[in-house]
Amino acid sequence: MAREGDRLASFSFLLVLVCLASGNGDAVGSPEPFLHTLAGDGQGTQPMVLPLVLAYANSSRRSSVSRYFARRQLQKEVISVASARMRLYDDLLTNGYYTSRLFIGTPPQEFALIVDSGSTVTYVPCSSCEQCGNHQDPRFRPDKSSTYEPLKCNVDCTCDKESMQCAYERQYAEMSSSSGVLGADIISFGEESALKPKRATFGCETSETGDLFSQHADGIMGLGRGQLSIMDQLVDKGVISDSFSLCYGGMDIGGGAMVLGGISPPHGMVFAHSDPVRSPYYNIELKEIHVAGKPLRLDPKVFDGKHGTVLDSGTTYAYLPEEAFKRFRDAIMSHLHSLKQIRGPDPNFKDLCFSGAGSEVSGLSKTFPEVEMVFGNGQKISLSPENYLFRHSKVRGAYCLGVFQNGKDPTTLLGGIIVRNTLVTYDRQYERIGFWKTNCSVLWERLRNSTAPSPAPSAFPEWNSNIQDSPAPSPIGLVDSVLAGQFRVGVITFDMYLNITYMDLVPHLKELSELISNELDVDSQQVHLMNHTNNGNGTLIRWAIFPAGSASSFTSTTAMGIISRLTEDRVHLPQNFGSYKLVEWNVEPPSRRSWWHGQLISVVVGISVVLILSFSAFLVWYWRQGIRGSSTYRPVDAAVPEQELQPM
Repeated sequence: MAREGDRLASFSFLLVLVCLASGNGDAVGSPEPFLHTLAGDGQGTQPMVLPLVLAYANSSRRSSVSRYFARRQLQKEVISVASARMRLYDDLLTNGYYTSRLFIGTPPQEFALIVDSGSTVTYVPCSSCEQCGNHQDPRFRPDKSSTYEPLKCNVDCTCDKESMQCAYERQYAEMSSSSGVLGADIISFGEESALKPKRATFGCETSETGDLFSQHADGIMGLGRGQLSIMDQLVDKGVISDSFSLCYGGMDIGGGAMVLGGISPPHGMVFAHSDPVRSPYYNIELKEIHVAGKPLRLDPKVFDGKHGTVLDSGTTYAYLPEEAFKRFRDAIMSHLHSLKQIRGPDPNFKDLCFSGAGSEVSGLSKTFPEVEMVFGNGQKISLSPENYLFRHSKVRGAYCLGVFQNGKDPTTLLGGIIVRNTLVTYDRQYERIGFWKTNCSVLWERLRNSTAPSPAPSAFPEWNSNIQDSPAPSPIGLVDSVLAGQFRVGVITFDMYLNITYMDLVPHLKELSELISNELDVDSQQVHLMNHTNNGNGTLIRWAIFPAGSASSFTSTTAMGIISRLTEDRVHLPQNFGSYKLVEWNVEPPSRRSWWHGQLISVVVGISVVLILSFSAFLVWYWRQGIRGSSTYRPVDAAVPEQELQPM
């Protein structure tokens, strides 16, 4: 389950921080806090790990806060700054995290990094690592980058004596760890980012354990508060404003968008105060939780225990203090009488799961109640069922509660599930966090299309299996219309290029069709092969996906689910089909039929009824005429003519 990657547990809360050096070699300020661990309740809940701040001679917490405000004041003087607009990949159920692409070195080396607002350092596996797992991309090779510089040992850092470089170490509550050396290089944020490449400090891993070793993602992108955070480094250089935004995709779509730097808050964005003095993590002032319009019977102080309410993008689910969790659980279950409670997908966890709600996310609000979070300033944000539920991975149409008890720890932790399909702006400059409900996949399309139009794909591309092509572009403005319900999708078509010949492909077409239906989560009867074209050693195939049964169109949720799986490279084929890529895709409205086609059944039925009634009336008339002919009426006293007797 995705909970294995939940690093509140899941990447967010540091256990050991060895002395570090900054990117320009200046002395590091007051040491980072050490952490202690509080045991869980023994019922499958991950232990909570939070910082204990140490006091040092000639240093105080207030002085470090003063430096924070000094940097914030300098930031206000920045007149014009750029921002890094970056696409997010993956999803909570499958991976337990969201990743973005970061490019390090000259020439750039690409990495998929988990975006984590609770971590303060960015690190990737080093080519010299002997205890690193197999991840999504090749390891970083310092010798292949002409701009890489190791951070040499000095009095302000812990020294790795073998390499004579400054070293770092991270350990997490679920017993995973990362350690390595520090270096500086050019970091870039992709072609769609307006932010130019900048030099920054990052970690080059020499050892991984636990989930960090086995995860698919390459490493961590630290967005927390700290001198080695990628945010702090860019802000200190004056290239971005002191703010960043994350937008996680919904239950069926995944993906999303990230912006490093400031954005104009959209109309209707709800803000909550975030106090940097209270804790080193991003916290908000949560006062109440409402379920189906009724507030839970709780003292508001329950959400202010220990480190208060912490918002962490690297944590998968939400964790409430014991009293708050029990009230929330009971309030949700009191509205689910029509559903059947079932066992969870993982026997190691006592999940609360329910079947019978249907497979369409858009219909969950008919069964599950709405939840509201009320902040200290009186503003509130509405949570739909996808913000507190996750799909049961083994039972179709079943869902499980994605909110858990945080052991005996009084801290409230809100992970990524709470902010799905929500633009979250971490406005560090003005000490606030904003929330705005939206469709995050659409938001990425808008961000991408606002910078530069997508290039038109080639009809017959030259295939190179060693080159990772970007997903096929979408028709501009079409995704917005589909999700807004303004455009009904009658059929989805896409062109797939496989690097095997058609003759080799013919015996496996049925298998390929079934594989595509499974990957797109549709019935095999909905997948149709429209045409094919041979192109050297490859084959270009056009597929069409039709609505299920007699339906004339897809629902917007189903259509976007299919489109996202196609465009986000989530269709995986076995090796016997070779390599493939999506060339282009399109959607078409329901076919326009004439009045006769649209009303054919009604016309046929109407004519049949008229004919049957007419024939029935004729039979009745004919029968009555026959009766009249055989029994003509005569008066009783009427004369009856004599009939001649016939001879014997």
